[in-house]
Amino acid sequence: MTDVDPKVEEAIETLNMKDGPTRRKLLTGTGLVSATAAASALLAACSSSTTTGSTAKQTAGDFPSTPAWKFTFVNHVTTNPFFVPTQYGLADAAALLNIPKPAWTGSDKANIPDMVSATNSAISSKANGIAVAVVSSTAFTQPVKNAMNDGIPVVSYNADGNVGDPGTNRLAYLGQDLFVSGQELGKRIVAGMPSGGDAVGFIATPGTANIQPRIDGAKQAIKASGKNINFTSVASGAALSQENTTINSYVLAHKSTLKGIFAVDAGSTQTVGQIIKKYSLQGKVASGGFDLTPITLQSIQGGSLQFTIDQQPYLQGFLPVLALYLFNLSGGLVAPPETNTGLTFVTKANVGPYLNTTSRYEGSSTQQKLIKRSGPIA
Repeated sequence: MTDVDPKVEEAIETLNMKDGPTRRKLLTGTGLVSATAAASALLAACSSSTTTGSTAKQTAGDFPSTPAWKFTFVNHVTTNPFFVPTQYGLADAAALLNIPKPAWTGSDKANIPDMVSATNSAISSKANGIAVAVVSSTAFTQPVKNAMNDGIPVVSYNADGNVGDPGTNRLAYLGQDLFVSGQELGKRIVAGMPSGGDAVGFIATPGTANIQPRIDGAKQAIKASGKNINFTSVASGAALSQENTTINSYVLAHKSTLKGIFAVDAGSTQTVGQIIKKYSLQGKVASGGFDLTPITLQSIQGGSLQFTIDQQPYLQGFLPVLALYLFNLSGGLVAPPETNTGLTFVTKANVGPYLNTTSRYEGSSTQQKLIKRSGPIA
């Protein structure tokens, strides 16, 4: 009987551990190191690779042997629960292509100088590709230009500067059309508040290009409707603990007059659902927001949140890796495509599959598995 490679045995043992970096664990400080590191070890032990001099060569599918290209993701809120499936997506794409898992860097508090520093570090380390959440239309102009001048392909994901002005010469944007998603939110606000009244929209970090377009789009749609809705945007904060404090205080002070409570980011949205339940405002206010944290989905099922908007965070990690890989593989002939990861409203009517199925795609499980479905596709 053939002995098992110790690296494979160790990796399998690690992968069989029950605990992993679900969104809830990330919220309590548990990172994504253990499971993805084990996956990388397993791939390294099992993959087809050769060494020429000091350059590792990798093979994936029918593609030719390539260097072990290293990509870097620069993020604005690295520990936010929204980006758990994004990290699974980038790890899964790297595993599929048999390259190292991309670095996950940036800031945990939407600190733009930290993000710029992380981008510059990726350039200095001669990364083979960089994906940046361009939350500022000015701060990343020079760093991205420097990377491109050095022959490093750059794409943006999740955020792309201001509407109509990406602020960088990145190759493509892969993420939701943020202003349009805000318009759709505004239309839902209008529909949910037929008699008008006061409404609040919580935004973690006003002015940042990943969520400010949503607030702007919502305001535009509300204004265009002609409804007598007094919509106020309120900064809730980048950290979940701060969002909890801010939203609780605001709702407590205004709950007698509020007719609508909404949010445009993952942390604020899940907190809105919790606060509505806390003060028994179900059925008394219209409500909704963005993204699919488990708490948000449970709030929708329980009736304390009427809807949330899915923007496919998994794809925002998976697709940039594919795009950067193909760009490198083709010598730049296959350019990254502009990609809208979409907009899906999740309500009580269709929240069931999201809650009843745990998956890496929604960040609710570490497990790799086939999810079977049946019936017509709506």
